[in-house]
Amino acid sequence: MKVLLLTHSYDPEVTAPQRRWNAFVSVFRARGWDVDVVVPVAHPERTPAQVTASEYGRAMRREGGRHGERILRVPLVRHTESRLSKLVSNVASSVLAVPRALLAGRADVVVVTVPALPNIAAGYAVSRLWGRPLIVDMRDAWPDLARDAEVVTSDKPGVMETVVAFVQRRAEAVVSVTSGFAELLRERGARRVEVVPNGVLKNRMPPLAEPSSATPERPLRVLYLGNHGESQGLEVLIDAARACGTDVHLRLVGTGTRKRALLEHAGATGAVVEFLDATHDAQTLAQYDWADTTVVSLRDDWPSFDWTIPSKTYELLAVGKHITAVVRGEAAEILAEAGGADVVPADPDAIAALWRDLHARPERLRVGDAGRQWVARHRNLGPLGEDFADLVQEIAGDSSAPGRRRTKTRNNG
Repeated sequence: MKVLLLTHSYDPEVTAPQRRWNAFVSVFRARGWDVDVVVPVAHPERTPAQVTASEYGRAMRREGGRHGERILRVPLVRHTESRLSKLVSNVASSVLAVPRALLAGRADVVVVTVPALPNIAAGYAVSRLWGRPLIVDMRDAWPDLARDAEVVTSDKPGVMETVVAFVQRRAEAVVSVTSGFAELLRERGARRVEVVPNGVLKNRMPPLAEPSSATPERPLRVLYLGNHGESQGLEVLIDAARACGTDVHLRLVGTGTRKRALLEHAGATGAVVEFLDATHDAQTLAQYDWADTTVVSLRDDWPSFDWTIPSKTYELLAVGKHITAVVRGEAAEILAEAGGADVVPADPDAIAALWRDLHARPERLRVGDAGRQWVARHRNLGPLGEDFADLVQEIAGDSSAPGRRRTKTRNNG
C-alpha cells in the first residue's frame, strides 16, 4: 500500500494538523505502508525556537520523516496573519504540490487534509490524474465557515464554495471531526462520510497540572492560549476581565489576525490584560501550570460553530485544569460529558459572573482527572489513527494489506 498525503503543516511545525497527521502516519507506517507527505517548507512562526532554519526542509527536496515516511517539500510563500496573505501562500503551495506529488510516483490512495482550502483542489487533481481514490479530511466546517466569516457575501456560491462542495461530493470518502458536520455533508450528497475526531496521543498527553492554589486573596489567573483570530471572539474575555477588575488576571497567549485589534480593544476599554507570544512544548506547559482556569472560546454568531470543536479542547481536558468554555452545540455537549468545565455564553457579564464565583470559591477549580480519563478513552489519537487507516485500506480495496478490519468509527464516545 502506498498513501500520498497533501497537507499544509507537518514536522517540524507544532500545529493541530501536524499532531493529527504525525500520529496517523505513525499508524500507516506500522502497517508497513509507504507514505509520501507533500507539504510546504516549515513556517518559522509555527516551529519551536530550538528548531534551526536548516531543519525547516528545502523546497523540491526529499527528506526522511521520523516514522520512515518520505517528506516532499514545496516552496513556502512566507505570509502574515492576514487573510489575503495566507490565501496567496496556500494557493502557491497547492499549485506546486500537484507536480511534486506526480513526480513521487503513483499512490494507491490520495489523502488531502483541509484547511488550507486550495489543497482540496490539488488533491482532487492528483487523484484523478492517477485514477486513484481520494479521501478528504475536513478538520473544519468548510465551506460554511466562508459565509460565516463573510469571505463569501454574495447570494450565489463563490468559486471557493463551489470547488469545495464539488470535491466533497466526488471524493470516495470525506472524514469529519464532528458528528454534526458529518450529517450535514451526508445531506449535501457526499457519497461516504466518516467521523474521526481530533484528539491527543495518550503517551504524549501533557503531565497533569498541579491542582489550583487559587485563593480569594489573589487574582484569579485566567489563561487563553491559542489562535487570536476572528473565530474566537476574544473581545468578550477582555470585556469580562474589565468587569472583574483586580479580581482577575487575564493572560492571552498566541498570535492571529485579530491580535493587534485585541491590544487596541484592551487599551480603549481600560482592561488590564497580559498579551504574550505563542509558545510551544515546555513553555506551553508552564503557562498551564500558571493558570487557575483555561479558556476555550468560539464566537456565538456563526452557525457553523454549532458543529465545531476546537482541537485545543482535548488538550485542555488532558491537562486537568478547570475550563471556562465559551462554546455551544457539539463542543458544549462534549465538555459537559467529559467534566471539569463550566459552559457559559459568549457574553461578558455571564463570563464575569463565572470568574467572580471561581475567585470567591476556589475549591471549584479542583476538577480532578475526569477530563483526562475521558480523553484517554475517547480521543486517543492512536486508536483514532487505526480507524483512519482502516478507512484507507477499505477505500483502496487492498484486503491483503496488513491491519485489522474496519469495525467502527469513534465519534463522540
